[in-house]
Amino acid sequence: MERKIRRRFWAALALMCAFALWTAGVMHVDVQPIGPGGSWVGFAAVNGYVHRLTGVHMILYHITDWLGLLPVAIGLCFALLGLCQWIGRRHILRVDRDILALGVFYLAVIGAYVLFEMYPVNYRPVLIEGYLETSYPSSTTLLVMCVMPTTLLEITWRVRRSGLRKCLLTAGWLFTVLMVTGRLVSGVHWLSDIVGSTLVSGALVLCYDGACRMLLRK
Repeated sequence: MERKIRRRFWAALALMCAFALWTAGVMHVDVQPIGPGGSWVGFAAVNGYVHRLTGVHMILYHITDWLGLLPVAIGLCFALLGLCQWIGRRHILRVDRDILALGVFYLAVIGAYVLFEMYPVNYRPVLIEGYLETSYPSSTTLLVMCVMPTTLLEITWRVRRSGLRKCLLTAGWLFTVLMVTGRLVSGVHWLSDIVGSTLVSGALVLCYDGACRMLLRK
């Protein structure tokens, strides 16, 4: 068990390093003014090629935007569960350890989002309601790829009925894949935005997984 936990933390560190290198590449490699209004974009050749290939599909953008409320609702449900346990057990340290870790995890996700809103790296390939918005990393992809995998871990640990557990896990993974694919195909993000979100999400989820396994072992 200890070896598996260490592997998760090492994998998380590797993904975080990869994210840092990828971000540096987005900022400095093949930067060209290919965005709206001549906005500068890293990995311009690859990003431009994929964007021309997918085109822009605003209906798909709005669908994925609305579906992005599902992970928000799931996060609120876990927050409510933690609050109920806190009130019922009369001490925050009596809340289930994995739920406490999930709260810390959500704060880390919010922190990552705020950080890149404050320090933009890339801007969208299209204007949204006439405005040029930041796009790196993709916030919707970050949300989905952080909340859904951790939810699936919670389902694995908490749902006892194997049939129900398998159905929920399959539905969760399908939703995750479709949301990330839909976000890219909609054309509102550069490929580098999606890759960046995937890397940082993977690192955060692996940290959560490792931390929970370590806490639940005690």
